[in-house]
Amino acid sequence: MDYKNAGVDIEAGYQSVELMKKHVKETMRPEVLGGLGGFSGAFSMKAIQQMEHPVLLSGTDGVGTKIKLAFLMDKHDTVGIDCVAMCVNDVACAGGEPLFFLDYIACGKNYPEKIATIVKGVAEGCKQAGAALIGGETAEHPGLMPEEEYDLAGFAVGVADEKDIIDGSSIKAGDTLIGIASSGVHSNGFSLVRKVFEMTKESLDTYYEELGTTLGEALIVPTRIYVKAMKSIKDAGVRVKGCSHITGGGFYENIPRMLPDGIRAVVQKDSYEVPAIFKLLQKKGGIAEEMMYNTYNMGLGMVLAVDPADVEKTMDAIRATGDTPYIVGRCEAGEKGVTLC
Repeated sequence: MDYKNAGVDIEAGYQSVELMKKHVKETMRPEVLGGLGGFSGAFSMKAIQQMEHPVLLSGTDGVGTKIKLAFLMDKHDTVGIDCVAMCVNDVACAGGEPLFFLDYIACGKNYPEKIATIVKGVAEGCKQAGAALIGGETAEHPGLMPEEEYDLAGFAVGVADEKDIIDGSSIKAGDTLIGIASSGVHSNGFSLVRKVFEMTKESLDTYYEELGTTLGEALIVPTRIYVKAMKSIKDAGVRVKGCSHITGGGFYENIPRMLPDGIRAVVQKDSYEVPAIFKLLQKKGGIAEEMMYNTYNMGLGMVLAVDPADVEKTMDAIRATGDTPYIVGRCEAGEKGVTLC
């Protein structure tokens, strides 16, 4: 009896590392010390010494049940982007620059090519965010997970000068709300998606005219990463007063998180076009509109509060990174919360 007979293939683990090295290498930053394979990832803090009061920011998350789509579609090169996005967007939301990322993959059986493909997606997400992939772990769990399945999670560490942290405290009545378009459902609410649509290969391969693609292709589109957009706004000299990453809990939970007491956000639902995937989901599932806005991003991955004088400069900075901005509402005096009208 040996470890391999018990279900853990150490050699497959070595092969996975070799296959993923080229992807990891593409994410490197000058601050990374050493190479892949050490017991810990080392990152020099020298580059942030010019900050007056550097503050480390962190974010951790997974992909949730969206990962079931990857199994059914046998498509594993995008969920890594989702994992990175969910973490780095939270860091960017606070005004931080993501520095590095680590991932954790738990699998029933280590298939080296599949693991390398997952990490390829993680590396792509890191490149989009400008973060280095400095480490990770692949854990083989025979008997605990089905051989063909895996789970993926990770965490990001970023930095901001204390004076640049976005905490919503300066938001006041009259400030403008700007939304940045999402790429689709992102990585939240898939337990409900899986109740509405039959999760079979046939169902996911069904073409919908209103989507312009198959259901599976529309759903698996990776989460948009907003790090470059947020940096572009800062570089344009705009002070973002508040920022909400629209994830689980949709508009009703996430927008109030950026608001100070005595301020209410008013969002105009007709200020932008809700993507077709949400309309189809609501129609097929018979889901109440309020529940849709309480679960999904409904086409806006980030919502920012800025001074009215900075609106055009902010919109231009967002467009410069290839993102799409909308003026979606305003802040008013009132009970802390959000009104959709």
